[in-house]
Amino acid sequence: MRNAYNKKLKELYNEVKEMGKVCEKAIEISSKTITDTFESEDTHEKLRNQVRQYEDEINHKQRVIEGLCIRLLLHEQPVASDLRTVSSAHIMISDMERIGDQAYDIAELSKYISRCTIDQRLHINELFSEVIAMVKKSVDSFINNDLETAISVTEDDDKVDFLFDKVKSELVNMIKNDCDAKLCTDLLMVAKYLERVGDHAVNIAEWVEYSITGNHKESKKI
Repeated sequence: MRNAYNKKLKELYNEVKEMGKVCEKAIEISSKTITDTFESEDTHEKLRNQVRQYEDEINHKQRVIEGLCIRLLLHEQPVASDLRTVSSAHIMISDMERIGDQAYDIAELSKYISRCTIDQRLHINELFSEVIAMVKKSVDSFINNDLETAISVTEDDDKVDFLFDKVKSELVNMIKNDCDAKLCTDLLMVAKYLERVGDHAVNIAEWVEYSITGNHKESKKI
């Protein structure tokens, strides 16, 4: 009986891991739609479509994992620690689904941004790198039952907040220097979406902490 339960629990971990990988890919490709240069609109459109496909895959995986969690909770009667794990996974995937949404939103904003020249001094690349790392670490901490990594994600959020404020200041200076107002507005929205992705990663990490310790901080409101 326990072997069958462990098999389903392993399946849950695998599905969450795969959903996390797709979230990472969605953010990585969305970053390319913003920061890469393109010889043709077709190339850029292919990347945007790829992000859209990843978002669809994330939505599908969310439904699969929800079904797994419900079956585990209703039919397997998990013990306390496993109950926390399954409950945490059920909640975490909502944050992961939102990460997919924000990757898609960024790719949509890139339609105009990709036609402009972005000031290379802008710290948008660093912001992308930090949030991608946070998403990976938060999901890995769940898969590996790693409290130390989960806690480190909440510390990384300070870096993201710092970079977000830096990008805001840089964009204000660009506007003062008569930069394209729409470009600056769209880039500010990109930065805001990335800051939210960081917040979602923190929420995931905090649910991992709960699954391990039984203690949960109040999640960030996004």
